[in-house]
Amino acid sequence: MIRRALVRALAPLLAALVLVTGAAQAAQATGYRYWSFWERDSGTWTYATQGPSLARPSDRDVQGFRFAVSADSKDAAQPRGAAEFAVICARTPAQDGEKRVALVIDFGSAADAASGETPPDRRTACARVAPDATTAEALAAVAKPLRYDTNALLCAIAGYPQKGCGEQVSDTDRPAPTDEESRQTATDNKSDSADGPSLGLVTGIAVVAVLGAAAVWQARRRRA
Repeated sequence: MIRRALVRALAPLLAALVLVTGAAQAAQATGYRYWSFWERDSGTWTYATQGPSLARPSDRDVQGFRFAVSADSKDAAQPRGAAEFAVICARTPAQDGEKRVALVIDFGSAADAASGETPPDRRTACARVAPDATTAEALAAVAKPLRYDTNALLCAIAGYPQKGCGEQVSDTDRPAPTDEESRQTATDNKSDSADGPSLGLVTGIAVVAVLGAAAVWQARRRRA
């Protein structure tokens, strides 16, 4: 009777442990390799709510693109480095009937590159375009060739990457990160740990609970 009760008590806990572990591993193992689009506001990058072919920046706006592997917009990597309009467009004087848009183009890291591809260095550019031009038109003015898929998804900037477009990737498909990238990841993980318990902690608590219940059952069995 005790053994049967123990099995009934532990079954939900073990099932929850499997679900939590499996879901977390799936979330960490899969993402998409693509160009994300960002807007700069008060010194902070914000994930754009519309695509570059629809967005119409104003004069002196700063916008950015980052190539990386991300699961969704919540964990998407932001463009790196300084992004000041006055610096990027310092050598591009204003002209009547045109607007200037500062662009940050971050080709990402080797860890995010497809096999056989090498990301170019990050670059900035100042596009001088018509007042009603879209971000896509501003980008085309300074970073050709661009490549899009049949659904108008931006696949390549300045020819990078040479192939592929928003493909799904797993951790096993990605090259090992460099020492610098590993240090940055460690810093990011340390910051994230303040938001809640890690998977390791949750798993550890569950395992301790299982072992504790088993010990109680064994003790009761010996007394019987």
